[in-house]
Order: sequence, then C-alpha cells, then structure tokens
Amino acid sequence: MGQGKRTHASQFWAVLALAACLASGHQARAGELKAGAAKAVLEATDAMVIGGGIGPGHLQGQEGELRASAVVIEGPDGGKACLVACDVLMIERDILDAAARKIAEKIGVPFDAVLINATHTHHAPTTCTIHGYEREEAFAQQVGEKAVEAAVAANARLAPVTFKFRRGEESSVGRNSRLLLADGTIYWVGALTDVVRPTGPFDPELPVLEFLRKDGKPEAVLFNHSTHTIGTISGAVRSPGFYGLAAQELEKERGGTFLFFEGASGSTHNLELKAAEAMTRIKTAVADTLDQATERPVARVVGKRKEITLRVRTFDEAKDDAAVVAYCTKRQPAPYHEKTIEIFREMRKRLAPQQGQERKTWVQAVVVGDVAMVGVPGEFFTHLGREIKLRSPYRDTFVFELANDYVGYIPDARAFDRGGYQVWTGLHSFLEKGSGEKIVETAVELLDELHDAPSLGR
Repeated sequence: MGQGKRTHASQFWAVLALAACLASGHQARAGELKAGAAKAVLEATDAMVIGGGIGPGHLQGQEGELRASAVVIEGPDGGKACLVACDVLMIERDILDAAARKIAEKIGVPFDAVLINATHTHHAPTTCTIHGYEREEAFAQQVGEKAVEAAVAANARLAPVTFKFRRGEESSVGRNSRLLLADGTIYWVGALTDVVRPTGPFDPELPVLEFLRKDGKPEAVLFNHSTHTIGTISGAVRSPGFYGLAAQELEKERGGTFLFFEGASGSTHNLELKAAEAMTRIKTAVADTLDQATERPVARVVGKRKEITLRVRTFDEAKDDAAVVAYCTKRQPAPYHEKTIEIFREMRKRLAPQQGQERKTWVQAVVVGDVAMVGVPGEFFTHLGREIKLRSPYRDTFVFELANDYVGYIPDARAFDRGGYQVWTGLHSFLEKGSGEKIVETAVELLDELHDAPSLGR
C-alpha cells in the first residue's frame, strides 16, 4: 500500500474512532427526565388579618392546608427548573426574589428557571398592603421561607419519571365577570339584575402535567385554570379555596403532590356556583384529564426571565373619585359604600406622590419539553393571557399569573378604557394603560428566544 493510501486509511479509522468516542460521550451525558415534589405547610392564626376583602377582616378556624408546594424538574440535558405554588392572595418581589435566589443556590437550579406563584386564595393572611390594611409581615416572610423549604425537599426527591400531558377543559367554573350593566358601568359587586353582556372572554382550558414515577405512582401533578380563587366550603374560615381543596382531595385519592397554578383570571370569577360544587367540578375535570393524559418526550428543561420597567399611572383624582362614588352609592348598601369610598380615597392619597414612577418587575417563561409556562406578575386579564397563547411558538402554552411579583391588576387597553373596579386607581390597580400589552410582547419574545435556541434533541 502506498504512503498516501496508508495516510488516508489511518485518517479514516481515526475519524471513526473519534465519532465513536463522541457518541459514547453523548450517551454518557444524556440523562433521564427526573422530578421531585414536596410541600411545606404555612402556619396561620385567627389573629392575622386576611387578604382579599375591602378593609381588614379576620377569620376563625381553617379548612384544608395553606401550603407552599414545589416541584423540581431536571431534564435529560441537565437543565433544571423549580415551580412553587403558594396559597396566598399575592406576594411581592422583595420576598420572592430572595426566596428564588436561595432556591437557586441550595438546589443548583438557575435563578431564571425558578417560578414562584400565588394561587390567589382570598382566605389566607394578607401578604400585601392593599384595601385599607398592611401586609402581615411575619406571615409574608414565612411564605418565602416555606417556598425554599418545599423546593429543597422536592429536590431531595428527584427520581426518574415519565412526563404525561393533556389539555383539558372546565367551562362551567367561572365566567367573564366584567359585565356591562345597563347604565354603562362594569359590574363589580351588587345585584346581577341589569346585565347587558360580558365585555371579554373566558378561558376554559385546564392543562394537566403529570410526572409519573417508575413504580407507576404520581410524583407531581400540575394543573392550571383561570378563575379567581374565591370560595370556602365551611364558611368564614381560612382556606386554600376551591382549587386548593380540590388538589388536596386528589392527593388523598391518587397520591403524589398536586399543585394548582392560577391562570390569567384578572377578569374572571365564579359568580354562580357554591364553593363545594366548584371544587367537585374542578376535581372531576382534573381527574378526567389526568386519566386521558399521554406520554410526552422531554429533551430539555429551560427557563428565562426578563426584568421590565412599568410606570405608575398619572390619574385625575376628581374623576377617579366620582367613578367610585357613583358605583358604590348605587350598588352597595349603606353604610358599607361609605367605607369603600373612603378606602379608595386613602389608597389614591398614598399613590399620588408616586405618579409617573418606574416599577421594575419580572416576566418569565419556563419550558418542559414542548410545553411552555409563562409567569406574569399581577392579576392578568384573560384577553392578554389568550394573546400570549395565540402568539406563542409553542402549541401548548399556559399563563401563570401572580408569579414572582405583584403589580396589581393588569388590564388590556380596551378594558382600561371601560373602567370598573379592576381599573379604579388604588394599591390594587396602579399601572398605566398599555402595561399589559408590554408584558405580552416581552413574554412572546422570551418564548421565541427559547424556541429558537439550539439545544439537545431539537
């Protein structure tokens, strides 16, 4: 054999050996999908002020548990994410940033891939200053600590799993609650005797994500739905609300940890059903969807968040006051309307010197396989949530509101112009018009970036 032929032959075998080596290394690096889930119980007392009402209130006793529930997911590519659901009304980024960074440090997950969400129960101690009362500081700090505790415990349970998914539906629990009334105002409270029509959509989607252990038992089940979490079974008691109660009932029946993540529900409420019936319908819908879920491959787990700047609106005190006075005087019984009017005046007084100020907050996307979850920082109107879904490059995209921060109600521009309680200026609603659309644009950008990024298995 000539020298040239021997050289070519040696090069051929060298390349073949290198390819085999690389293939072997790739197989060694490629891992299994893993998941672990755990909960940490929040401790509350009757002395704590409850969030969710107008003016401070207290509740006696409790049904179910108030929890911080966490799932940690590790992809075959080594990517890792942590999702935490906390049974509180909402919570701000000073606590959630610190908790997310501790989680990142303790369990080796990127900060960008830690999402902490409030389930928006209206029956837990307040973790935010709003509507005439200050946040329960010790309880709010506890929420951050319990989120970390749950995440660490979930990480300790990491084990190989199979991922199953199905997009279900529940269309009878909740409806668009910004109803146009005969006098041209938007419904908030009072009788439903002069309703003309809804002014926006309702989103019935109920996605269910299951992480199934190799022994066939569920490790974690996540579900998402878009209706305000208002309603207890036992009356005036602390409660995770009908969604949380459904999750805890399903755990007893099926095992594992069930986590509810509040969807884009700033404009949707349950106006007809009692809490017990709402819980039963949600529980049934989750169970039926779970039974029909099918296996999905997962090549990667990745998260990305972006800090954006929003602004506190500039408002006309006289105009805003007139809107509140007119509605409450007509729709609320005396003397309750006087209390409501005064609370809104005090909130605007606190906001007045902040007009035009910048507020920095987070928008986030977490992708597991081909399922995308978007975290937004307030009570997001359903129209905006649906816009993200429609524009996402991922067919299965779902919105988790009240994630990583709280910046009040976030209406779309048309809803902003219509007014109503969710747009009345206060500590519950202070962003300028167009903020919701800016969040949508940022969310879609993040989804596009994650979708287009080169990665293992794509």
